[in-house]
Amino acid sequence: MNRRHLRLLLLSAVALLSCSYWVALWRRGPFRQAGSDGSPATLEDLIDSNNASSIISISSSVVSSTVLPPCPADPPGLVGPMRVEFDWRRTMEDVRRGSSAGLRDGGRYSPPDCVSRHKVAIIIPFRDRHEHLKHWLYYLHPILKRQQLDYGVYVIHQHGTTTFNRAKLLNVGFVEALKEYAYDCFVFSDVDLVPMDDRNVYRCHGEPRHMASAMDKFGFRLPYKTYFGGVVALTRAQYMLINGFSNTYWGWGAEDDDMYKRILRRKMTVSRPDSKVGMYKMVRHTRDAHNEENPHASSQLSLTAVTMDNDGINTLKYTVKRIDKDQLHTMILVDIHGPK
Repeated sequence: MNRRHLRLLLLSAVALLSCSYWVALWRRGPFRQAGSDGSPATLEDLIDSNNASSIISISSSVVSSTVLPPCPADPPGLVGPMRVEFDWRRTMEDVRRGSSAGLRDGGRYSPPDCVSRHKVAIIIPFRDRHEHLKHWLYYLHPILKRQQLDYGVYVIHQHGTTTFNRAKLLNVGFVEALKEYAYDCFVFSDVDLVPMDDRNVYRCHGEPRHMASAMDKFGFRLPYKTYFGGVVALTRAQYMLINGFSNTYWGWGAEDDDMYKRILRRKMTVSRPDSKVGMYKMVRHTRDAHNEENPHASSQLSLTAVTMDNDGINTLKYTVKRIDKDQLHTMILVDIHGPK
């Protein structure tokens, strides 16, 4: 059987798979919101009919893989240590000129000459930090392309002026990204952190990965041994095993420590790049309004083992207000129902 016949056969399989999906969706009935019937929602409940695009994307990847080789295990175009400077004269037009090549709407990219080994969603919690986002996009898109990732960038923008909840926004990003594509890896990144070495590949490992192991803010060392903040990566299975992040950390601090405790409770360990490869530079800024220090952090952390099974992905509630597809990213404005 030649390649042309094989491709036609696979396209036929794609059509059959898509039809089967829609039949199954019709038989399943309407989408159930988290907790709408008094019980926690499963991940399947949280991911609605938008998954049709995931099936099409998966199918397209299968077809493409018949004509493209897999990407090398070690990306050949990496440059290693990089100079990172935050030039405040830089504009979004500068970012577009330097970073948009090869990007599809929504900040999606896949290598043109090989099939990536990693399907990665980068999730950024956000509220009114457009200057920081500009720098992040300027540096990260070229890096992620050199790393030969099949990736998408999702900026989860908290609506309104209620207290900021970083962890809940990350849960929203996980669910919303899976509505679009069958990602197998999720990198959760603060908008003000840029890696200084592109050998720190934005992919997942056999254990949860703390990528920002040496931030300039902390003198390029860990502030404490169990620190798990800044930029982290988990597979879909790892994330579900710990029930994602907590939804209840309103304000600054401790949600990353809670995540670390969840990982340990599930008998997993955390890996890190060495202090050279794991270097990050932070955009300096003052703390945002409505992101005051969480006064309940210590008491919440003491209860992680008790609360984690009923506080996370399976109890997530939110309302999407708007989704904007820019060439550089997908911006999702979301109401996360803050405390009254």
